[in-house]
Order: sequence, then C-alpha cells, then structure tokens
Amino acid sequence: MADLLTHVLLAYAGCTILNWYRPIPTHWISVTMIGSILPDLNRVTLIVTNRTFEAFLDVPFDIDALSTLGGTVILAGIGSMVVTNQHRRTFAALLAGALSHHFIDGVKAYADGAAGTWLYPITWARHPTPSLYVSSDPAVLTVAISVTVTVLVIDRYAIQTA
Repeated sequence: MADLLTHVLLAYAGCTILNWYRPIPTHWISVTMIGSILPDLNRVTLIVTNRTFEAFLDVPFDIDALSTLGGTVILAGIGSMVVTNQHRRTFAALLAGALSHHFIDGVKAYADGAAGTWLYPITWARHPTPSLYVSSDPAVLTVAISVTVTVLVIDRYAIQTA
C-alpha cells in the first residue's frame, strides 16, 4: 500500500511544480493522481484470478498486461471515454500520471537487476535498473511524504503569496 500512496503523492507534487510554470486546474491534478495508480490495477489478481477473467471474457487474458505501457494507454483511453467532455485532456492527464508511475518504478530495485517488461508493446526488453530503492521500504514513503509536504509548503507560502 505504501507503494501506491508514494505514486499518488509524487504525482501530486509533480503537478504542483508544473502548476508554478503553467496553471493547471485542480481537477486535472486529481485526474493525474488517479492516472498514477493505473499501472497498479494488476493487483486486482489478489481478489480475482486470471481464470475468472478468462471465463468471463471467453478469451485468454492476463491482468499483468495492465502494468505495461500498452496496458496503461488502453486504461487511459477507457478512462477518457468515461467523461462527458474533454476526452483528450483526460487521456493526457491519466497517461501523464501513469507515465510518472512507470518512471518511478523504472529505477527501483529488482532481484535480477533488470526492470519488468513495462515497455511492451514497444519492446520486450528489460532495461537495467539503477536499483535506487525497494518499494516495500518505509523510507520510500517517508521521502515521498517529505517531498510532497515541501512542495505544498512552497506552493502555499512562497508561490501563492507572490
């Protein structure tokens, strides 16, 4: 759960920093934060198995594909069709959040030293990772909270008053 919260907090901090240079309405920041959890929707297999999805859809299906670049593009597309207007902006906001998630996950530590195949369908290659952090480490959440609080304080007291 700390990993999910980390992605949401860092998406908020990133959007707030971008807001300093070009104003972003608050609801688009929220949509970007929602987009940052899209690659983790493959965790639904903790509740429902792939076989259940296969039986329901009547085709072979693997929910782990949602954590790839192609899966997040499809999820962002589905999410953008749900809104009544501004489909392109919704798609861009959801995709920006998902890409921030992929970027943050691209530098975490994996046992074999290579990241997952998150670049599919572009390539099956697994790039080497710098192994900067382990996602289950509580220090990662502490750093994310610290960064977000710092950005929030700067935004509220330095940027807004100027």
